[in-house]
Amino acid sequence: MYEASGKIKIIFATQTFPSGFTKREFVITTSNDNYPQDIKFELVKDKCEWLDKYTDGQDVTVNFDIRGNEYKDKYYVNLNCWKIQSAQSNGNSPAPQSSGSADIEPSPEDLASDDIPF
Repeated sequence: MYEASGKIKIIFATQTFPSGFTKREFVITTSNDNYPQDIKFELVKDKCEWLDKYTDGQDVTVNFDIRGNEYKDKYYVNLNCWKIQSAQSNGNSPAPQSSGSADIEPSPEDLASDDIPF
């Protein structure tokens, strides 16, 4: 599991392929480095609608997995988002930075609410 935080730069339209597969991509700009990075993530299938409640310029935290594959002697890497939340602390999402105290393990109820693909 990996995590990145930043501002949404652009949200692309959902792409539907002849097989019925759908995906939606978005880009966030990180600002925690000396040189901000634009990082593209993707959501697949029923997760595409998650982006409907977000807008360009909004601060978010993205949890993702790295997926790699080979096709015709070329190698591809996708950052597959499995959780996105507003970086603002509104009671439903954690603050983007730790307060320095020890991390608390999630309860079984918290784990059941995550849509983990495995």
